[in-house]
Amino acid sequence: MYSKLLIKEALHNIEQILQELQEWTSHITCGDDFALSHDGMVLLNAVCMKFIVLGEEVKSIDKRTNKMLLPLYPSVDWQAIMKLRDKTVHHYFDIDADKIAEILLNDIPYVLPVIRQMQSDLCNNPDETECSVI
Repeated sequence: MYSKLLIKEALHNIEQILQELQEWTSHITCGDDFALSHDGMVLLNAVCMKFIVLGEEVKSIDKRTNKMLLPLYPSVDWQAIMKLRDKTVHHYFDIDADKIAEILLNDIPYVLPVIRQMQSDLCNNPDETECSVI
């Protein structure tokens, strides 16, 4: 059993992060868009912070649901999101601006609809406060 309310809150947080990332970086096409200006580097730092929070939320969902919820949505590489968090935290100076741009362009747009689907699917009965499995 897991708390539907805690999972819904985490999914809401993830949705907000993904929307902010898309808004903030809509002009980013490659790593140089970050690396070649002071403002770009400030933005890269902000994006990395959001990746850390994103990874933390995904890890919390995985833990709270005893690793049962995320596998129901295999179109997202959840492990990659968690690993990105770890790399950002523990190997910050090794971050590759081109890789960050690639993630923003190629991965983030596909995660947001899955998060919205998860929110929609979360428990069939809106009055339930706990779920066993979706």
